[in-house]
Amino acid sequence: MRAMTKAAACTAIVGAIAVVATGCGGSSTSTTASTSTTSSTSTSSSPLTISTAQVAGLGTVLVNSQGRTLYMFAPDHQNKVTCVGPCAAVWPPALLAAPSAAGTGGVKSSLLGSDPNPGGGRVVTYNKWPLYTFAGDTSAGAATGQALNLNGGLWYVISPSGALITKKG
Repeated sequence: MRAMTKAAACTAIVGAIAVVATGCGGSSTSTTASTSTTSSTSTSSSPLTISTAQVAGLGTVLVNSQGRTLYMFAPDHQNKVTCVGPCAAVWPPALLAAPSAAGTGGVKSSLLGSDPNPGGGRVVTYNKWPLYTFAGDTSAGAATGQALNLNGGLWYVISPSGALITKKG
């Protein structure tokens, strides 16, 4: 069972690297990739929407407006964005394109916030945890980054209550 988990993690990492490498070569037609990396200097004034979705084995978790699972990074310590550079290429932060994020579907507006992104702009936070997507999640509802120990720490999904879900999916 443990070997299968490592194999799944390796597959996700290889897939994430392929996604990042593809994005470096030229124009991309992937809506998800361009949305995940939208900078705060975007001309869009609509807020990023944080919602919830059921993910098999994990329950109700936070997702972005494309249905992509959102993760927190343990080294952030509910304090600041620490996933930068190569880490952020695999775990793109949920960047704000407007002054604030909107919450729907059980998301508690009182838990939404933002932190400065060392790369520029601001990253959406939930219960003070900066939020990220995972390049290895190739579709809405996927959570292949759950409980992975990558890029210097553990990654977990968050429930609408703001609690971390630490079990493997």
